[in-house]
Amino acid sequence: MMEGDHCEKGLLEYMRKSTPPPFLLKTYMLVEDRATDGVISWNSDGTAFVVWQPAEFSRDLLPTLFKHSNFSSFVRQLNTYGFRKVATSRWEFCNDMFRRGERELLCKIRRRKAWANKHHQQQQQQQQKQTVIAGPADQNEGQDLDEDQRSSSSTSSSSVYSNLVDENKRLKKENGVLCSELTIMKNKCKELLDLVALHAGPEKEEEEEEGDQRRPMLFGVRLDVQGDRERKRKRAEISETATILLSQSCK
Repeated sequence: MMEGDHCEKGLLEYMRKSTPPPFLLKTYMLVEDRATDGVISWNSDGTAFVVWQPAEFSRDLLPTLFKHSNFSSFVRQLNTYGFRKVATSRWEFCNDMFRRGERELLCKIRRRKAWANKHHQQQQQQQQKQTVIAGPADQNEGQDLDEDQRSSSSTSSSSVYSNLVDENKRLKKENGVLCSELTIMKNKCKELLDLVALHAGPEKEEEEEEGDQRRPMLFGVRLDVQGDRERKRKRAEISETATILLSQSCK
């Protein structure tokens, strides 16, 4: 019984190794099809194939065999089976076991999934090591940057405070000058008020009374000389207005 199981497993293993992966078979069929040479075909010596029209290839051919239309996914699949892009100006891929007229070599191409995973893990470990090595330097650089920012902020605040102090001193000085000028103006206003009061005082009234006495009389009543009353009224208005204006300007 055990010998039978061993033989069956060996047969399955032989069949697996003798049957190419479906991806390779489908790709080989696309390249061999002469009807699609304008989109995908062998190169001149049959050692590689070229995707001449990636857009048309993705839109028209990929969905017929691979059930998707993603050209990037197709390229990644090629990479896992060891294909290499051998031209920079076109999409040309090469594998030593993928040749025109030699379909039987496809069985020797194996998927490199395990190798790809190992390579990916090595890359991640290397990146982590670089991050650990560069970490302290990056931290020191960040600390230096923070210190520079704090120093710059402190310098800026000190400069603003100094400017405010200078401005305050200047305003105090100007305020002192204005107060001095205001005191001088008030003294001048007081002198003007005294002058107005002097001319509109009792002496002026006495002069007016003397003027009244010089007016002619009729039957014991003083007669008004034409224009005297009007002049008195205007003089009184002018005196009153001047007094008000000077009082307001001296407050």
